[in-house]
Amino acid sequence: MAEGAPPLRDDRRRLVAMAAAVLGAPWPHGVRAEPAAAPLRLVVAYPPGGISDQVARALAPPLARRLGVTVQVANQAGAGGAIALRALARSPPDGRTLVFAAITPLAFDASLRAPLPGAPAPVVPVASVMLTPSLLVGTPAFGGRRFEELLAQARARPGALRWATSGVATTGHLVLEQVCRAFRVSVTHVPYKGGGQQLSDALGGQFELLATNVGPAQLDHVRAGRFTPLAVGAPARLSVLPAVPTFAELGCPRANLASLFGLFAPGATPMARVEALNAALDQALREPTLRATLIGSGNVPTGGSAGDFGREIALAAEGMAGLLGPAR
Repeated sequence: MAEGAPPLRDDRRRLVAMAAAVLGAPWPHGVRAEPAAAPLRLVVAYPPGGISDQVARALAPPLARRLGVTVQVANQAGAGGAIALRALARSPPDGRTLVFAAITPLAFDASLRAPLPGAPAPVVPVASVMLTPSLLVGTPAFGGRRFEELLAQARARPGALRWATSGVATTGHLVLEQVCRAFRVSVTHVPYKGGGQQLSDALGGQFELLATNVGPAQLDHVRAGRFTPLAVGAPARLSVLPAVPTFAELGCPRANLASLFGLFAPGATPMARVEALNAALDQALREPTLRATLIGSGNVPTGGSAGDFGREIALAAEGMAGLLGPAR
């Protein structure tokens, strides 16, 4: 700037700063760079080590590329995912904080949904990410090889078998309740806060049965003979476990459940921001590497609009109410 020239006005300073950033040029003397875009915080509603944590961390890089911001992954476990979603409801509605969780907490916990049709909701669905079949395995502490042996042991020693899940009101817990009702057996529920510690304890034989989601670690342990696969919750047998029957085949269709996972934002997040996040997620799910990771571990990439995801949650809430009713 020539000596005696008037100083740059604030708006001109911003324009010069933006241009320098785009062109990769050094900042002109006296011009301060604008702060970088705030990072996006992606909170996993479960502990580290489970399939949800693995997928969220695999999703972060392609999501960051689409949005042009850093994506920071954190874990906030508890209450089957409800703790993270309740904290999300108190977060600023700027689209900078998202939670990756199964829809089960919203289906069970009415406080996380809109109190009346058309009323504001505490959290809003952004995008569906994956459908994850449930998997029931015997741990090293289980002395059987087939589902029928589980039933025989449960009848011979009511309450002696221990069945671990990721927490109360999770898909694994629902599967347990339906099995007990359908076959009139008693099994002890052992709820965890998520999949990581649960998996370690299962390998150590701390309980006999583990209801989990299909994922790379679970499949590795099955192939290595550390876990005995007993049943899956899916519309049909899985290509990665072709010899394992579904719960429907075993005579318990109400236990034939899978988990739908997705991203959620605070309730007052502007719709334009939700739609931008949805579009970025939909594009990320089309990346061959991410799709191969999901499909290879027995999961199904989903995607679709935020509205579609919301309708899935509403249907799940109705279905959960039916599952908790009297067994047919």
